[in-house]
Amino acid sequence: MTQLHPDPAPDFDQPVAVLKHCHGRIRKQLSTLENLLTHLPQHGADEQARQAAQAVLKYFDKAAHLHHDDEEQDLIPMLRAVAQGEDAATLQALAPTILQDHKDMDAMWQDLHEQLTAIADGSGTQLSASTVQRFSQRYLSHMEREESTMAPMAVRLFSPEQMAQLGQAMRQRRGIDSAGANAATASACEPAAKAIGERVADLRKDYGQASLDENGVDADPILQFTRWFEEALKAEVNEPNAMSVATVGADGRPSSRIVLVKQFDARGFTWYTNYDSQKGKQLAGKPFACLLFFWSELERQVRIEGTVERTSAEESDKYFNSRPLKSRLSAIASEQSAPIASRAALEHNYEETARQYGEAPPRPSNWGGFRLVPERIEFWQGRRSRFHDRIVYTRQEDGSWTRQRLQP
Repeated sequence: MTQLHPDPAPDFDQPVAVLKHCHGRIRKQLSTLENLLTHLPQHGADEQARQAAQAVLKYFDKAAHLHHDDEEQDLIPMLRAVAQGEDAATLQALAPTILQDHKDMDAMWQDLHEQLTAIADGSGTQLSASTVQRFSQRYLSHMEREESTMAPMAVRLFSPEQMAQLGQAMRQRRGIDSAGANAATASACEPAAKAIGERVADLRKDYGQASLDENGVDADPILQFTRWFEEALKAEVNEPNAMSVATVGADGRPSSRIVLVKQFDARGFTWYTNYDSQKGKQLAGKPFACLLFFWSELERQVRIEGTVERTSAEESDKYFNSRPLKSRLSAIASEQSAPIASRAALEHNYEETARQYGEAPPRPSNWGGFRLVPERIEFWQGRRSRFHDRIVYTRQEDGSWTRQRLQP
């Protein structure tokens, strides 16, 4: 359904040839779109359909705007500067149509984008035949106008210096250096590969597994959390009890880390740690924290804010003694968050602790539980086009909860 090996592209010293080459790439993507229309009813969003949708998304998301910019910012202004007589009249009549085509095709692409994203991630099989046909027809007629009129006019009117100017502008737009060092690996129709720090801006996943309605959630946020947690267990989410704990130091600077919740009920959310650790010291000075659960497999997160208190010694003893022996020994051997010279020194501390306490190490007095007593709990469900659902519960003075929808 898609061509894995693109045709070799001409170099930018032939900018008109590059434009025509890119048109060929577009025609192949349009053909893939039309093939999808016949494939989906018979096979659904199978692997072949997902790969095809991903290829079309990648091309039109990353490359189509480059062709538009080539024409709007360089080709048309340069032609207007040199065209005279009949050429000038033709250009005056044609340029507005070209620019309107760009706007219309962008609008149609937004309609197709959501459907293709669902096909690409396997969550949908719908593809509008009418939109695909209008999109394809508009692109084909648009490219035909350019190839029959604009490209020949540029070839007739541009000097070698102007062709070089156009090629240089197209090269720069794609992030390809003037020496063409990246031309061998970067397609002439697409941007050159960015550094990973820049590519992160292009990472996108559209959500759409579920929705969240304020009238469909439980009146008690702890019961709602329990429902979601059970669903995370059923979905075999990776470490569903992992949560980020954010605290604030005496200097007002925040810090966060991942810990495991070990109990939750109407009283709050409990985890265990060394009270002399960084988070322990910060909570001693400012007993407030924010928890964050993120279950990517379900496209969900839960944010919980509140005050923090220590669990009772009895609760801490009970949990400590339920831990595996090596975990109990590690809790004694490690001065959590304190510097140490080497891993070997850390291992030595563990061996000394094991020799000292054997099979029944006692809970250290500086090790135990923290419980966050929630005052605000927000449930977040990912939705398409970043138009997420957010329902927040706020505890009132009498202990009851109010809930409301927040804008994404």
